[in-house]
Amino acid sequence: MDITLTINGHKSQFDIPVATTLMEFLKSQRLWSVKHGCENGECGNCAVIVDGKAVNSCSMLAVQADGKNIETYESLRNSNEYTVLKEAFMDFGDIDCGFCIPGMMIAMKALLDKMPDPTEEDLMDALAGSHCFCTKSVKPIDAICQAVKKMRGHY
Repeated sequence: MDITLTINGHKSQFDIPVATTLMEFLKSQRLWSVKHGCENGECGNCAVIVDGKAVNSCSMLAVQADGKNIETYESLRNSNEYTVLKEAFMDFGDIDCGFCIPGMMIAMKALLDKMPDPTEEDLMDALAGSHCFCTKSVKPIDAICQAVKKMRGHY
């Protein structure tokens, strides 16, 4: 099926088999931050932003994204706005492998884009679908909470 997607600001047309998940398609485009985790939408490691909303790409067909704007972690890598968030992960250096971080960063970007000054409860809600299997999510969530406070001048 022919579809048009805007991925990280680049609009292109693609011929995609109907049964291809968005995760499979993005990985075929060498967007390695989209991680293959649980395949049932529970871990959040494949999270991307589709038209402003964080979505688990393993639970969405690529053809469902036709005409939509998709952002992956690759769009954040060189973003100065998210430098504080990236540095916070380094400060909490006991994060073992980093496999979960792109999905968590995407969840935070989606939240911060719609809610510039979230409460800690808002942060926890936004991260509820993201899981770190190494640390049971404690250290990454602590890092994110610290970074968002810093980003918003509360720290």
